[in-house]
Amino acid sequence: MGRAAEVVAPSSSIRTDGGCPVVQVNDLSRSLAAFDPISTLVVVVEMSKASWLVSSVVPGVERQPLKKLEPDATALLRLIERWRNEAVRVGRPISRIALAYEAGRDGFWLARWLIARGIEAHVIHSASVAVSRERKRAKTDRLDAAMLMRVFLGWLRGERGHCGMVAIPTMEEEDARRPNRERESLVNERSRIINRMKSALARLGIRGFKPHLRKAPERLAGLRTAEGTGLPANIIEEFRRDMARLALVREQISSIEKTRAERLERAPDTGPHAMVRLLARVIGIGIETADMLVREILSRKLRDRRALARYAGLTGSPDESGLKSREKGLAKTGNARVRRGLIQLAWRFLMFQKDSALARWYRTRTEGPSGARKTTMIVALARKLLIALWRLVTTGEVPDGVELRTAA
Repeated sequence: MGRAAEVVAPSSSIRTDGGCPVVQVNDLSRSLAAFDPISTLVVVVEMSKASWLVSSVVPGVERQPLKKLEPDATALLRLIERWRNEAVRVGRPISRIALAYEAGRDGFWLARWLIARGIEAHVIHSASVAVSRERKRAKTDRLDAAMLMRVFLGWLRGERGHCGMVAIPTMEEEDARRPNRERESLVNERSRIINRMKSALARLGIRGFKPHLRKAPERLAGLRTAEGTGLPANIIEEFRRDMARLALVREQISSIEKTRAERLERAPDTGPHAMVRLLARVIGIGIETADMLVREILSRKLRDRRALARYAGLTGSPDESGLKSREKGLAKTGNARVRRGLIQLAWRFLMFQKDSALARWYRTRTEGPSGARKTTMIVALARKLLIALWRLVTTGEVPDGVELRTAA
């Protein structure tokens, strides 16, 4: 997940003078709905693997109730209803129930489950909550629940700077990201197995053997160490197990790619599939990169190009105080998967789109004795390329000089 302020919900309209509505963009850094503390039941949940600590502000009740529950959504719903009845008994009918919890291992299922039952649920972005900078600060579930309540109340009042919320994806949106992420994990596993086998062979003085080839198992017996002997028996057995695992990983990667291609063929012009096909027409961008960019960032509702770059973590982190002014490098607060893919794509873009305006812009600033470092400028190119691709899939604007493949 990226920073909450960069993941935006649909715009809302407000009237300022009784005339035409003015569109106000909701960037989830504050609530746009009016907050009435007299008729609003506010609930926060500090979630852990073993238990949930639930805190609430009940209108008309002086105490701030705190209750520890087993991780059970139904029990949480019963507790909220009980607090609602307490407010009604003291003459404060509840018209709004606002609940929040911090993003973590439980994901978004609880928020979707509560929204389906008429409760306004929000997920707080963990990195947006300011915490004490003391070296040894007290940290308990009770203190964390109180902190979440403070920042959530500030957010409900419409004040910026307290916390930011994460846009809650649908089950389909979350599921659509799984194949690409699984494939990335499998590719890393494949590289890990191959590198381990090469390292073992290097310790025996053997170089040049390629364990990823399909005929590699047949060539194991013919390998000779630097001392002129064959491979030790345990090494051979280990390699055979590694190669069997490698074949299984290769088969799973192929299965994921085949399934994705079939889905694109069945519905080529619907939703994100149309974006993927359009991006794949850009020479230098394959289906894998196009699918990753669309599922992870380009299909999200982002406010503007600045929010887009921040979500990818491709913005700087200035450090200014008094006379000191320096850059600490990339913020790296956004989606690391998108950031890695974009920097790789930027290098590839320079190879396949040499006559594009972006490639010329890069060469102008890096060539010659006074040119900037290429590794520094490639990040700037990646940021510009992301914005250009975002405009391509949202407005159809083709970047200047970029060559496209013929539509299939």
